[in-house]
Parts: sequence; C-alpha cells; structure tokens
Amino acid sequence: MKNKTILIVGGAGFIGSHVNKMLNKAGYQTIVLDNLSNGNRSTVQNGEFIHGEMSDKTILDQIFQKNKIDAVMHFAAYIDVGESVLNPVKYYFNNVVNTLNLLTTMIDHHVKTFIFSSTAAIFGNPQTQFIDENHPMNPINPYGESKLMVEKILQSFDNAYGLKFTALRYFNAAGGDPEGKIKNFQTRSTNLIPIILKGLKSENGILTINGIDYPTSDGTCIRDYIHIEDLGSAHIQAMEKLFEGSHSDFFNLGNGIGFSIYDVIQAAESVTQKKVKFQKGPRRPGDPPFLVANSSKAIQKLGWKPKFSSLETIITDAWKAIE
Repeated sequence: MKNKTILIVGGAGFIGSHVNKMLNKAGYQTIVLDNLSNGNRSTVQNGEFIHGEMSDKTILDQIFQKNKIDAVMHFAAYIDVGESVLNPVKYYFNNVVNTLNLLTTMIDHHVKTFIFSSTAAIFGNPQTQFIDENHPMNPINPYGESKLMVEKILQSFDNAYGLKFTALRYFNAAGGDPEGKIKNFQTRSTNLIPIILKGLKSENGILTINGIDYPTSDGTCIRDYIHIEDLGSAHIQAMEKLFEGSHSDFFNLGNGIGFSIYDVIQAAESVTQKKVKFQKGPRRPGDPPFLVANSSKAIQKLGWKPKFSSLETIITDAWKAIE
C-alpha cells in the first residue's frame, strides 16, 4: 500500500503542503500540482512539484499518462467567504467547473480514489450546537454552495462511474507544522488564529471582535479549531479505507471543543507572551453564536481521533509557522 503514488492538487497551500509532508513520511510517493495563486513553492518539501492549473486538461492528461496515480487529493479551492459573495463567478468556475475537469480526467485514466477537501460552510446557519453529518445542508454563500455542488457531483460519479470518494468537511483548520519546517505564507487569512498572530508580528496590528453580545459565556462567538496535523491524519486514514474497499462517505472534522474569541486571545497571549490589541465591533451577518463539530462518525468509521486538541498546542504550532 505504501508504494502508491498520490496526486495532490493544491498541495502548496496551507493544508495541502502539510498533507504532502505527512504522506511522504508515511512512505507514499506524491506529485503536487499547484498554480501558486495562494500557495508557496517553498512549502512543497517532498515529492515532485508541477506548476500548473487544474483547469488545464493537457497538463492533467500528461500527469496521468506519465505516472501510475493511485489516488487524488483535492485542496485547490478558493475559500474566502466574503469574496465569494462579491465575485461568485470566480468560485463557481474554480471550485466547481475546474474540479469537474479534474474528475473527468480521473475517469478517463481509470483512477477512482478521490479525497475531497469540503467544508462546514455547506451547512449554513446551524440548527443545533454540535453539527453532525445529518444536519440540514443550506449554504448561505457561494463558497459553501460550490463545495456542496461538488459533493453532489461526487455522488453522481460514484453511481455512474464507480469513483470512490471521501468528502471531509472541516470546521476551522488551524495550527502549523510542529517541527516548524513548513511556514504559513498566506498573505490574507479570514481565520481568527492567524489574524491574531500576524497582528502580533505587526506594531499596528489590531483585532476587531465582531460582536460581544452573543448568548455565550463571554458574549463572543464560539468556534471549533482543528489542528492541521489532525486534518492530515484524517485524509490519510480516509484514503487507506478506500484502498481497503470502503464505500464513499462524508465526514465532519473538528475537535468537538468550542473556544470563544476571548479564549483564543488569552491563549495567544500566554503562548507568545505578547499583548493582543483589540477593538470591539458590530456582529457580522450570518455569524452563529456557537459552531462546533460532532466528529463521532469519523472517530467510529475511520478510527480517527484528534491528538492536538489543546488550544495552546494549536497556537504554539501556528506561531512557529507565521512568517
């Protein structure tokens, strides 16, 4: 099993680069395809790197013709919720149309094992505090819609062509390389932890807390942060289950633990020994008070369990990675 070759599309980005490192450490061969629009070449420290577009059928055909690809992992999505509202065509073209191009190329070359980077954004406004796979799917922005569309395409491709897939729905990906080798080169982030840490690197960095009057313990939103290493292990375990003959499936991935904005600020100050400057702002439309994953299905079916659930550990590793 470990002699297999994995194509990682979007493998120079935050999550893909870590999964690439973990796959190589586990003995797999990897090929990374990335256009470097959001990723950074220096994060690809293992495997073969190819600079190219997922939309380029010629490049994709060449990769599958020259290599025996056993599985594909797909991380090459645009993920900024606000941008997706302002520029939906960008999100539907890349996240849906280009993904369809990748999937049809896989079918053309008889590669039928696929791991998809999905998102909790497919659920929209939560109807329960802890979100499991049975929660209604009502995305409220084009980003979430684009991911849900691909999930539906995958089901159709399984029924029609026998493409076996696992869709992993992340909550808030966080942390960093525990060894400090892979840096976080994201120039813009919408996630709280890197926003706080990058602010601490700047003399003028000020965090805006959007809403302090939520019905939570301290009035701020509570979110589920999952370490990048735990996400990576879930991808590998999900892929290996498919290699063993498991059916296609969907899994929610999170710690199952909620932390408020003030919790994150306090932990960041403890780890960095720096004071977080913040100001209070109005609520953002669509921000639920409490959003935490129920990952019991992944724990039961994949044999997966978060190992880096401490908020201090997540922030410590994220701090090592901040450039």
